[in-house]
Parts: sequence; C-alpha cells; structure tokens
Amino acid sequence: MQRCFTLTLAQHSRLLLRNKFASVRCHQSAAMSSLLINQPKYSWLKELGLSEDNPGVYNGSWGGSGEVVTSYCPANNEPIARVTQATMAEYEVTVQKAREAWKVWADIPAPKRGEIVRQIGDALRKKITTLGSLVSLEMGKIFVEGVGEVQEYVDVCDYAVGLSRMIGGPILPSERPGHALLEQWNPVGLVGIITAFNFPVAVYGWNNAIAMTCGNVCLWKGAPTTPLTSVAVTKIVAEVLEQNNLPGAICSLTCGGADIGTAMAKDERVDLLSFTGSTHVGKLVAMMVQERFGRKLLELGGNNAIIVFEDADLNLVVPSAVFASVGTAGQRCTTTRRLMLHESIHDTVVERISKAYKQVRIGDPWDPKTLYGPLHTKQAVEQYLAAIEQAKQQGGTVVCGGKVMDRPGNYVEPTIITGLPHDSPIVHTETFVPILYVLKFKTEEEAFAWNNEVKQGLSSSIFTKDMGRVFRWMGPKGSDCGIVNVNIPTSGAEIGGAFGGEKHTGGGRESGSDSWKQYMRRSTCTINYSKDLPLAQGIKFE
Repeated sequence: MQRCFTLTLAQHSRLLLRNKFASVRCHQSAAMSSLLINQPKYSWLKELGLSEDNPGVYNGSWGGSGEVVTSYCPANNEPIARVTQATMAEYEVTVQKAREAWKVWADIPAPKRGEIVRQIGDALRKKITTLGSLVSLEMGKIFVEGVGEVQEYVDVCDYAVGLSRMIGGPILPSERPGHALLEQWNPVGLVGIITAFNFPVAVYGWNNAIAMTCGNVCLWKGAPTTPLTSVAVTKIVAEVLEQNNLPGAICSLTCGGADIGTAMAKDERVDLLSFTGSTHVGKLVAMMVQERFGRKLLELGGNNAIIVFEDADLNLVVPSAVFASVGTAGQRCTTTRRLMLHESIHDTVVERISKAYKQVRIGDPWDPKTLYGPLHTKQAVEQYLAAIEQAKQQGGTVVCGGKVMDRPGNYVEPTIITGLPHDSPIVHTETFVPILYVLKFKTEEEAFAWNNEVKQGLSSSIFTKDMGRVFRWMGPKGSDCGIVNVNIPTSGAEIGGAFGGEKHTGGGRESGSDSWKQYMRRSTCTINYSKDLPLAQGIKFE
C-alpha cells in the first residue's frame, strides 16, 4: 500500500492558501480544455455516476461547496473531471450525521451487518471492470492492477461476512465461586479513514468492510489526487445502504486537503483514525491524535529488502525481484527498494535482472499488454531524478534506466543502482519511485542486520533452501518487519493475514487475522450469579 505525501499538513495548508488564485486560473484552464469524461473513449466513466462536475461530500445526501479540484490522468496529464471538496462547515455536518447514523447501525446484529457488507461486495463485483479502469486512469497503475485492487475490496467483504459470525471474546475461569469472567467486544463508534493515492480503493476497503462488520460507521477522506475514485466507490456503497433503508452517513465521504485531514486527527468524535501515507505526515497525525488520547491505526512507509543467499533458486529470484520493484511503477508501500545479494551470485543476478528490466513493456496503463505505467504526479518525477543524482553523488552506479522518458505523461525508466554502501543516506531513504538499490553482502548475520537497520519495518523476504536459516529469519533475531516472507517477493500480501509493519511504519494492522480488534473496544466483565460477595486474591473485608 502506501505513500503519497511529501509535504507536512501545515506546509500543505500554506500552499493551498498561497496558490488560491493560481488554482482558480488552473481550474478555468481545465474547464476550457476538453475533459476526458466528455470524450467517447471515456464515456464509460458515466456508468460510475460521474460527470464533468462531481460533489465531493456524502453524508446521506450529496453536496460540496469547497474548493473545486481537477483530477488529471498520469499517463497524459490531461484533465479527467472535477470534484468539489468539503468545507469545514460541511465536515462538521457530516460528522454529526455519521454519529447519528451509528446509533442505528450499532443496534443491528453483527450477522445482519455482515449481510450488508456482502451486498457491498456484490455491488463492487458488478462494476469491477469499470471501477478498475477508473483506478488505472486516475492513479496510473496498469489495468490488471486496477481491477485487482477492486478485487481486494471484494475479497475483504467476503472475509468480513464470515467474521460477522465469529467476533467475540473468551469466557475465562474465575477464581471466585459463583462468578463468570468474560470479555465483551463493542464497536468504537466513528472510524475516520484517510487513504493514499497508490491504493485508492483497496485500503479504504480493508478498513471499511472490517469496521462496518464490527459495528462502526466510517468517514473517508481519500487522496486529493484521486477524488473521482473516492466518489465512484462511495456511490456504489451508498446505493446498497439506500436499498436497505439505512442511513447513508454510515459510510460518509469528505473530499478535501490537509484542512480536513487535520480536523479528523484533532476531532475527539473520531474514535479511531486510520491513516495511510508517508512516515513524515503520519508522525504529525499520530501526535495530533495522541494529544487527545485518541486511537490511531497507522500504515506508513516501507524500505523493503529482498535477501538472496548463495543457495537460492534464481529462477524464482529474478521474476520476484522484478515484479516487486517495478510493479505499480515502484509506488507500493511493499515495493522492493533494496536487493541484497550474496557476493558469490551478485554479478550473475544483476545481469539477469538488468536484462529482465529492459524487457518490461512500458505503455498506456489501460493497454492489456502494458506491465509498467507512469508515476502518479510530476512531483514524483522530480523526486525520481533527485534520488538518482543523490545516489550517484554517494558512490552509486546506474546499471539500468535512470532517465525520464520522452513521451506524454509522467513516465520514467525503471532503474537499478549498484555499488552503494548499505548505510548510504539514499539507501535508507524511502523514495516512492522505481529505483532498486543492489547491495553485496558476505554473511547471514550481516544481511539480517542490514535488513533491520532502516527506520521502517514493513515487508522483507529471503530466498534460500536452508530450513535452519528460514526459521532464524522468522525468529527473534531475524527480520523485525511486520511481513516476513520466504521465497516470495515483498509485495503481494494476502487479505487473510494482518497487514502492517513495525517501527516507523506505524505498528498498525489492517485486513485479516485479528486486525478487527483495532476497530473495537474490549471490556472485561465479571458477573456474580451467587448470593455471596467474595473478593479476588482471597482478600477478606468484614
């Protein structure tokens, strides 16, 4: 999953004010140009309920009177359509309506809530191709990844349906006669969900399906650069709620920028805030939430490594490393950014991976033959160039790629850089672009230490046939990441497991396993069904 913001919330707010009039001029220019939604080639966008101008607020009814933003296609930088964001007054109304909707939703039995989530999954299935196409168009990832992302939401809905009949706590042995000791789990209330550009559907789906099943209502703020996807998804969910005569504010939407995000972080009525984004902005969010002693679920950066030992099957290594480093143009939170190779196989693997890189089919994201699309923004292209220059200055050698492509859109060459020390500043920096740093190691101890020395702790993987090494890797002195793989890449996590990482990745867990516990509060309950009043620990008070 993660990470779009390189500005702090405060910086972003200042930029919004500073560029107010420039923004108006840009919007006027976009209005004068031909929006993609009006071209016959993109008429399918209207099947998702989208139009030239779209309201960006939903709380049971659609609205929005804030800043008008234009969504652009990363493959050609042409305007797609416009969305009107929420004002602070509209945010306030939406929170109030969501809190009221919770009173209805919380009274519905969990299995019945699961049935509503099942219907949401079915509604997504019916529009999976069209919605996946929108993800591809607006975010820039290839079509099959766009469809796959919607499928993740569908899969989590299926998972949540089963979960709706399994949520519960244990009945524990009481040391007091005539007493029962048990755990009761209840919803937290209102879950705020702030998502990033790179997975504009799936990350919301992970949170939304589980949170709803647990009895919570949701308030979503998607990335400012993928507002059309946020609107389209909300329309699908809202239709299901309306068909079941339920308050639409159960799944509310407030499109917006840093002002809305800051409000959610500071708002005591937001019982849990799930934030997906950069480590830098996540830290600011965490401090704001902690200041009010609120709950937070953070999914932040990842500086993920694949470690390849001398006994590895290189026929697995090469496609794994290429997929994990090039997929989504290096814009996954689980993208492989460091490839550590044993010195005995270093040159062979670099040669094979470089050859594979040159065969990657680059093109329009919606072309079925394309394997690699554009970066999401022009700013990302600038970050790509800056990182390459820093790597060169720090002793790195570009062995593949390294250039901006001469074509419309935000296209750059997938890049491999060798020769850098393992502790180079650029190697320890998560740059959200397709740059792979190849490092040469000698021993297992050295490789494990290098894996753990970066600040993030999201995903990691080793390739080996040594079973002893496998269990050392998964053990207390092995990888310190939340995702610890063997003979598969760092990306491509399944929804059945808990997704998240340690250290500067934030510590949050979403999707499967017992991640549902983050969306609920636990009460330890003691029930005395006797006529006596014994105290715990044998204490007598007479």
